[in-house]
Amino acid sequence: MKCELAPSILSFDLTDLRESVTTMIASGATIVHLDVMDGQFVPPITFGDAYARALRPTVDALFEAHLMVETPEKQFEAFAKAGCGRIIFHAEATHHSHRLIQSLKAMGVEAGIAINPGTPVEVIEPVLDIIDIALVMTVNPGWGGQSFIESTLAKVARLRHLRPDLLIEVDGGIDPRTLPVAKAAGANVFVVGSHFARASCLADSVKEMVSQCG
Repeated sequence: MKCELAPSILSFDLTDLRESVTTMIASGATIVHLDVMDGQFVPPITFGDAYARALRPTVDALFEAHLMVETPEKQFEAFAKAGCGRIIFHAEATHHSHRLIQSLKAMGVEAGIAINPGTPVEVIEPVLDIIDIALVMTVNPGWGGQSFIESTLAKVARLRHLRPDLLIEVDGGIDPRTLPVAKAAGANVFVVGSHFARASCLADSVKEMVSQCG
C-alpha cells in the first residue's frame, strides 16, 4: 500500500507558511495536515477554518483537518467549505462516532477517526468498516516536539490486522528514526511537524523522508 507524508504546519511560522508548504509539496509530500485545537479538548488554541481557506490556493494537495476539539461536528461544514478533503475527529470527543462519520460522508469528504495514546483500539472497532482513515496519536495531543511513544505501535499493528486495506496515520514524534518503525508496524501515512520545522534545508529533509516511505 502506498505510503504518504502529511506535513503538519503547527510547528512552522504561521505568518509565513506559503513558501514552506509549497516547498514540502514540491519535494514529495502529498498532504497538508492542519492541527485544529480549541483550548478545551487540548489546552492550546491554534487556528480555524479561515486559515485553511486562506492557505488552500497555495498548493494542489489534499488538506486534512485534524480536529482536536470538543463537539467536532460543529466544525465539519466550515472546514469542508474551506477546502479540506479529509476531516479527522477524535473518538474521545463524542459518543456518536458512527453518526459523525455518516455526516462527513454526506458532505463528500473523507472521514477519519483519531485515538489518543491512552485509548484502546476497541473503542473504534465498531466503525472500522466505514472510515477512510484511522489516526493513532503517537504522542499526547496538544504540542509539537514531543517524544514518540513506542507502545502506541501495538495499536497500529492491531488496526492493520483488523483491516488490511485501511489508511493508518501516525502523528507525533515522527522523524527519520521513527518513521521506519511505524511503517513496519503497519502505518502508511506519516504526520511530520517539528522535524521539518527544524531542518536546515526543508526540501532535502522532506525528500529524505519521502525516500523512507518508499
